[in-house]
Amino acid sequence: MAEYWYVLRTKPKKELFVYQQLLAREVALYFPSMRVKPVNPRAAKVRPFFPGYLFVQADLDVDGYNAFNWLPGTVGLVHFGGEPAIVPENIIHELKERVARVTAEHQNRGSNLRQGDRVRIVSGPFTGYEAIFDAHLPGKERVQVLLSFLSRHPQPLKLNVDDIRAKN
Repeated sequence: MAEYWYVLRTKPKKELFVYQQLLAREVALYFPSMRVKPVNPRAAKVRPFFPGYLFVQADLDVDGYNAFNWLPGTVGLVHFGGEPAIVPENIIHELKERVARVTAEHQNRGSNLRQGDRVRIVSGPFTGYEAIFDAHLPGKERVQVLLSFLSRHPQPLKLNVDDIRAKN
């Protein structure tokens, strides 16, 4: 037979562990994930796009149907009607392209903002107000803006980078 892509289900929070095991066994696989900068330094630095799932390429006639079911950290291949679900090659290719695009957008988010740039707050309790970008903060994509709200002296306001947009 031929090699096909399959969906491998993992136990909760074991995607990276299973990924590393399969890499060591030289199994062709795809683990859609993104590197993140968590606030807690002990937190996971890799966030999966599909928590609990990996994609593996295998010839189950050669490797056997249980090759992935008994791997530590896994639940087994996803089945429909008693048969392992095959993922078409074009779906894997499309996923890789989309994940690359989303990852690039995530990494560039807010990076073009410089101190003194005018921004508009687009979500949260200060939606609609204009502010001045002050600084990027460490952690979960946080920023500080200066908002003149009730006085002439701008007050620092800490927001998520998704809550602001550069004003044109």
